[in-house]
Amino acid sequence: MPAALLTPPYGEEMAHFSQKTVMGTIFETTERLDLLQPIINLTDIFISPSEDIYLVTELMATDLNTILKSKKVEDQFAQYFMYQIMRGLKYLHSAGVVHRDLKPSNILINENCDLKICDFGLARVQELNMTGYVSTRYYRAPEIMLTWRKYNEKVDIWSAGCIFAELLLGEPLFPGKNHINQFCVITESLGSPPESMIANITSENTLNFIKSLPKRERKPMSQLIPKANPDAVTLIDQMLQFDPDTRITANQAVECPYLAPYHDPNDEPVATEAFDWSFLEANLPADIWKTIMYGEVLGFHEQMTQNGQTGPMKTINQLDGMDLA
Repeated sequence: MPAALLTPPYGEEMAHFSQKTVMGTIFETTERLDLLQPIINLTDIFISPSEDIYLVTELMATDLNTILKSKKVEDQFAQYFMYQIMRGLKYLHSAGVVHRDLKPSNILINENCDLKICDFGLARVQELNMTGYVSTRYYRAPEIMLTWRKYNEKVDIWSAGCIFAELLLGEPLFPGKNHINQFCVITESLGSPPESMIANITSENTLNFIKSLPKRERKPMSQLIPKANPDAVTLIDQMLQFDPDTRITANQAVECPYLAPYHDPNDEPVATEAFDWSFLEANLPADIWKTIMYGEVLGFHEQMTQNGQTGPMKTINQLDGMDLA
């Protein structure tokens, strides 16, 4: 692990209940009790007198977006950060979970350079029909922009590849000005989308737009990211393939030469079973969702208490006098 980056600390995260919170939190409370995973962990949950639910996560010093804006990241840090990101994605994808909103501000980092992926409000099961409006523009996979009705975990690999390139360049690789320009910026670097992708476009307007674009050839990744470690360039090239079917997987990425110094097959666990997203099909009012999540909260506290990691669930009134800094 490289020496720690010096960055200003953030406070402990607390999130007010919302419909979006429920979706991500059910995943958080039931799946993420392994504190060694590079995925943000809940440390406690509080209930207010009005029955609002507050989530407390582990303390992290900063996020990757803040680091990228403040200084150029050296290769040793980029290498360590990317290993942790891919290790985290390996675990998520093994559970059948797609993050869908991976970006630097959703990558939290502490003073020891330990990394945690956060914000699962847009996370969904693989291969579901999904909406197209996900992910900040610079990190959005082309299949989302091409209005595919079905896509999978490879959208996270694309986003991670864009983050990786930004770590090495010090600026976004595809800085599109709007949704349409974003796609054009990508084609200027990676060439025209292959026919295998065009065949999956469901929108006639999108299809006509793609056909109107000039044919372009893919530029060498070494030209797009000059002076970088050749192994890093190779990995980015494998992550930023237009066709998701040819994109590298997280499992393959942790085994690549660039990440070899940190790769340990005995310390890269996968989920024991796929996460059950069947609750997403339920059309329930907010009060019912609260009841469901309250049950998950109780289960969370019971298991954490058994593990000796927390005490019984508290109410928000019990926060008075507690040091949360």
